[in-house]
Amino acid sequence: MTLSEADRDLLAHALAVARSHTRWRHHSVAATGRAADGRTFTGFNVAHFAGGPCAELVVLGVAAADGVYELDAIVATDANGVVLPCGRCRQVLCDLMPGVSVIVTDAEAVPVTTLLPQAYRWSEHLAALEQRGR
Repeated sequence: MTLSEADRDLLAHALAVARSHTRWRHHSVAATGRAADGRTFTGFNVAHFAGGPCAELVVLGVAAADGVYELDAIVATDANGVVLPCGRCRQVLCDLMPGVSVIVTDAEAVPVTTLLPQAYRWSEHLAALEQRGR
């Protein structure tokens, strides 16, 4: 689907954040998510050789801290443009926010479930456990 004006604003905000943080310029990624009520939540990765949270996961935490557990859209960028979510982020988004739209280019967004076809679904696993009485 093509980007709405609100999606383009979300992308512009994430780009501005990514471009403003040059301390970690070798792998600086910013992400911004938008809730149904229009509020936005921004996260930034802190790159370190030992690992660290991706910007998308920081967004989920920031939103949750504000009581928001569903986002309509999310985008991650580096200073040059849109960055697709890594495999871990795709899995987490599919599990926690299966209805979220992910901006994948400067002109297109897709449902997160299309980024992880035939994915392991945590909700299905929990349902199976409950069915077995565990």
